[in-house]
Amino acid sequence: MTTFRKGSALVVLIALVALVAAVSALGGSSSTAATTVNVTLGKPSEFNITLSKKTIVKGVTTFKVVNKGGVSHDFKIAGKKTVTLKTGKTATLKATLKKGKYPFLCTLPGHAAGGMKGTLTVK
Repeated sequence: MTTFRKGSALVVLIALVALVAAVSALGGSSSTAATTVNVTLGKPSEFNITLSKKTIVKGVTTFKVVNKGGVSHDFKIAGKKTVTLKTGKTATLKATLKKGKYPFLCTLPGHAAGGMKGTLTVK
């Protein structure tokens, strides 16, 4: 009878290990992803910020920012900000984002009030 119990315990242990492995392979809730968001400043209108994605998954996010406007702009999100970008210039920001809503904007005087702002959703 002791052998039967040890064998049963071993079967249960193997089943639990298999279940944990399956959940990990399917991307359990603790997984994060690496995401790239292209950010265009100054198009379609001068005081506009366009993000290639408005909703992303949590994790490391790279923002590739380009100023296509006729005047200088910058981009700020999650406490990080690019340098002021002249027309045609680019910058990259990296941030690790948790679930939530993240406001973004151009910090140059009057630009956010003119429409250079929005919100990124992280799920």
